[in-house]
Amino acid sequence: MPIRTNRGRAAVYRRLWGWPLRSPRHLVVFVVVFLVLVIAIGIGVTQLRSGRTGGSSSGSGSTGASSTASSTAGKDSIRPGTPSSGSESTSLTPRLTEPSPSSLTAAPPDAVLEVATKWAMAWVNHPDGITTEAWLSALRPLSTEEQITTMETVDPANVPASAVTGAAVATANRGSSVVVAVPTDGGALRVELIATPQGWRVSSYEPGS
Repeated sequence: MPIRTNRGRAAVYRRLWGWPLRSPRHLVVFVVVFLVLVIAIGIGVTQLRSGRTGGSSSGSGSTGASSTASSTAGKDSIRPGTPSSGSESTSLTPRLTEPSPSSLTAAPPDAVLEVATKWAMAWVNHPDGITTEAWLSALRPLSTEEQITTMETVDPANVPASAVTGAAVATANRGSSVVVAVPTDGGALRVELIATPQGWRVSSYEPGS
């Protein structure tokens, strides 16, 4: 029969709360049960929080990984066409572009062949003991400043020719630039001349092989 009066309920509550105090055994049992309940509740709350945190971390990790992959793919898809340092020529002089058979469309001005010949004669003139500065002093009036700067590291003793052996011949005429071949005792010296406000000047060369 249910308890319908306040006095009856109070009596029941007193019996329940008084039960642990009836004997040491009851008190020990009560304390153990209470601790088990507290530990169980704590473990349950911790697991619930861990589950929520793990789900959030997984979602953010997936988003970060996707963003990183997209960024990497974007960078990989854009590759500038810059030359590799390993492919640079180790020769002392720049290589000239090989002219096509139709490159020589018109005879160049006489001044081009004259400057090319003078430059070649100064280039092959490197007696024993000559300094780089003295050698370049003869080439400077016939060269661009950029070309002289490039040749400052060249040792005249390494020039593979010592005499011009024939007339200069134009092999390519591009209007503002002309490629000329000058025969030497070390092979055909090829020089490229460009038109400047000071006249035709050698901008690059390639010794004969």
